[in-house]
Amino acid sequence: MSDKIRETYPYLYETHLHTAQGSACARSAGREMARACKEYGYTGIFVTDHNWGGNTAVDRNLPWKEWVERFCKGYEDAKEEGDRIGLDVFFGYEAGFDATEFLLYGIDKNWMLENPVLRHAGIEEQYHLVHQNGGMVIHAHPYREAGYIPAVRLFPEWVDGVEGINAAHSNSYSGAHSNRIFDERAIAYAKKNHLPMTAGSDIHHTDLLGGGIAFRRKLFSAADYIKAVLSDEDYVLTNGQNWYNKEGKRLD
Repeated sequence: MSDKIRETYPYLYETHLHTAQGSACARSAGREMARACKEYGYTGIFVTDHNWGGNTAVDRNLPWKEWVERFCKGYEDAKEEGDRIGLDVFFGYEAGFDATEFLLYGIDKNWMLENPVLRHAGIEEQYHLVHQNGGMVIHAHPYREAGYIPAVRLFPEWVDGVEGINAAHSNSYSGAHSNRIFDERAIAYAKKNHLPMTAGSDIHHTDLLGGGIAFRRKLFSAADYIKAVLSDEDYVLTNGQNWYNKEGKRLD
């Protein structure tokens, strides 16, 4: 069954990936992550490092322009390496609000530079700023429980979708946050609120889990990814070991 799924959906994308340049919890640099993902068989990746509200690797006290320039280095190195080896690399980031985290897509460094208000924006304002740029907000691992997360908080009115499958939760090789019930609750939450689901590995090093979203066709930009998710295009989700349909039902 898995082979048939891969034949039908040959274009696999990692949507949740960290680099050591942008995320203090990551161990591998952008170039290393790009090479590892290419070798694994990904068509493309989204670099989603932790911003100032999360476990960022960049000094929060820096002036805004300098902070953004340094923060984007992991993505830029991954993109340069991806262009060299034939891996599509797209920009995003993971925004943190007292450990409630959101994956932002369809934005870029110039947008960040033009919006220093982001540093102090709340969840609702962030949503509107992202939407003004044609972007998308996905609630990352909404039901994860961990020492750094004081409480599960849900904001269905200020997100466009839910990370229903997080490989760190349900892949047997995960070394952190391993509890598949977190995904089960996220899937139920997405269904209840009629929100589309995504999947990613939340990977921080080159020992990949293989999670992500697979499509029938190649994506050409972050905007293309957003359109595919929000327009109910056909795709499947994976935690690197099992496959699921867009509603979170296991296929294999």
